[in-house]
Amino acid sequence: MKEQSKGIFELTNLSRLFRYVKPYRSLFYITVLLTLLIAILGPLRPWLTQYTLDNYILNSDKKGLLVFSALLVGILILQSLIQFFYTYQTNRLGQYVIRDLRVGLYKHILKFRMTYFDRTPIGTPVTRTVSDIETIADIFSDGLIVIIGDILQLIVIIGCMIYLDWRLTLICLSTVPLLIIATNIFKNKVKKAFSEVRTQVAALNVFVQEHLSGMRILQVFNRQNEEMNAFKNINREHMKANIKSIWAYSVFFPVVEILSAVSLGLVVWWGVGDVIDDRATFGTLVAFIMYINLLFRPMRELADKFNTLQMGMVSSERIFDVLDTPTGQRTEGKHTSSNIDGTIEFKDVWFAYKGDDWVLKGISFKITAGETIAVVGETGAGKSTIINLITRMYDIQKGSIQIDGINICEYDLNFLRSKIALVLQDVFLFSDSVYNNITLDDSKISPEQVEESAKLVGAKEFIDKLPGGMEYNVRERGTMLSLGQRQLISFIRAYVRNPSILILDEATSSIDPESEALITNATHVITKGRTSLVIAHRLSTIKSASRILVLEQGGLIESGTHEELLLANGRYKRLYEIQFQLTT
Repeated sequence: MKEQSKGIFELTNLSRLFRYVKPYRSLFYITVLLTLLIAILGPLRPWLTQYTLDNYILNSDKKGLLVFSALLVGILILQSLIQFFYTYQTNRLGQYVIRDLRVGLYKHILKFRMTYFDRTPIGTPVTRTVSDIETIADIFSDGLIVIIGDILQLIVIIGCMIYLDWRLTLICLSTVPLLIIATNIFKNKVKKAFSEVRTQVAALNVFVQEHLSGMRILQVFNRQNEEMNAFKNINREHMKANIKSIWAYSVFFPVVEILSAVSLGLVVWWGVGDVIDDRATFGTLVAFIMYINLLFRPMRELADKFNTLQMGMVSSERIFDVLDTPTGQRTEGKHTSSNIDGTIEFKDVWFAYKGDDWVLKGISFKITAGETIAVVGETGAGKSTIINLITRMYDIQKGSIQIDGINICEYDLNFLRSKIALVLQDVFLFSDSVYNNITLDDSKISPEQVEESAKLVGAKEFIDKLPGGMEYNVRERGTMLSLGQRQLISFIRAYVRNPSILILDEATSSIDPESEALITNATHVITKGRTSLVIAHRLSTIKSASRILVLEQGGLIESGTHEELLLANGRYKRLYEIQFQLTT
């Protein structure tokens, strides 16, 4: 029952794959037609050889020999041309399909909420998007269509053999039952091995992706040898999985060659006797020898092609698992408007990343449009969680969050995020130019806007000094720039979009005093006239905030201005005094 349901599941995945073929139906029909032609032309040559031997060579008919020799050469050339177009068109079809499938997969991944990336190693979606999809291309170039062609060719070959001599055909096929048994064992062994290979490839990708990203930590803490040993272990498992498939191939192909040789020996032994006794012609014997080679080649390759198909189906199953994974969006809001004023209200908000491990517990506060609010608290108090909820990276379990009096879930997500800009402590820059890292390839942002924003933020001077200015490539994660420079670029990125709501998350931590002065000035520039939420560890940078919210263990315990909170002699004052003592 399990195997049956699995077979049905594979057929379902195959059916889903062929939905991607629909836009290229004409190309698919061409490949089917070419498959039929190859199936017919291949077995035609032995028959023509037999006819030429019996009717022209043995009768010393040079003219007829010349004509049929030319015909054989013509068929060979035609078959080669058809084979060329067949190979080209099947691979072309496969590339079209995986292009569309990869686009659809990546589009779906872009819609995932942060919960998916929290629980999924980054190497896994990388493997699905790159190597697993490449394997699916083999379904079209070396899999299903080729299998159909080989089966058709086998049918034609056996039909021609029966037509020539049914007794020799039975002798020729006497080893086929053993071949079927060997093929079935091989298919099962290789399928299991291929599944292990795909699993180990994913593990290898995850390890390499993660540890290359954290190379600085590995080197600083002198962990190269330990990481090398860990990599060797993972690589060894990958090698073992591949060796299992190699072992199966190493056993199977010699078995096929032995059975082919046995079949050939039986045909020669029996056929020579028939020729001597005039029960068969010499041409028939030669044709059967040629047919045996044509017969066992697709039989041998069929097992390999079935495994190629199965490997593609394993990959398709993994890909469709991702495509079938819900994006995590509870509601798809439709509300849009010309603008958002920026009034934010949390009403008894409860939130947990996992189960009932509450990060926020009944939080309630209101930020009026144009107000600058600061949020402080110890690590783990829930400060960054508030950002994740406003931007709808996660959805709350209880309560409600409203923007301009409308529940945040009712907004169109793209519209909502277009009105919010975020500046993080850990600035992420792509391996691209300064200009493209600011605009993120948004064609609505003009070079003039970028230049003006850079000037207002105070970053134009250092950008102009870079080789190439705005076209300077900052390399992966902006490693060619200092922390302060990266932070200033993120300020320009936020300011140039003219957001209604601005969020600054730890924007002035981990930078030098000179850069802090520039960023403090940039903060005043970009927060002016818009709702701003500032999260900071350095309490000295938020004295001018309209209000300060103090979080502790997921709850809001204090609220007021800097002066009011100091007079209250509560948690904020203690945090302030601790920082003041550390800086003096």
